[in-house]
Amino acid sequence: MLVNGTLINYYFHCQRQCYLHANRINLEDNSEDVRIGKILHEINEEKSKKSEISIDNIKIDKLTRDYLVEVKKSDSDIESVKWQVLLYLYKLKQKGIEKKGKIEFIEKNKQDKKLHYVELDEVSEKKLLKVLDEIETLVNQDIPPQVKFEPKCKKCAYYEYCFI
Repeated sequence: MLVNGTLINYYFHCQRQCYLHANRINLEDNSEDVRIGKILHEINEEKSKKSEISIDNIKIDKLTRDYLVEVKKSDSDIESVKWQVLLYLYKLKQKGIEKKGKIEFIEKNKQDKKLHYVELDEVSEKKLLKVLDEIETLVNQDIPPQVKFEPKCKKCAYYEYCFI
């Protein structure tokens, strides 16, 4: 299985969500937050007049001369987005393209800044390769990971699946 940006993001956000999505249990169409995120993404794309770039199994929001740019609705889970961007930087590096990563948040709720920068260095690349193996193992298990209730679960598209 080729891990894409959504899966690596979900892996860091919630491994159960990662497993369910990878195994084609997709409940995001029922989520208001997901719909809002998609609409904001489309609006931002219209403003910049630049469309997504698809490379292999990933979709990059924007490439500039210096940066790979990922646009997110909210800064609620920076760590997950950081690893998503690292995956994209790694995929570009495999194609001979060296960039730095920039994450732009439309809404800032938990952080002081709307921009965060990410670089794929030797240490993060090594950890990324380990994480990709871990995701492969996770999604090939026979059953999903156990439910762990956390405050973030209340806004998750999979909430009803896990708790009702």
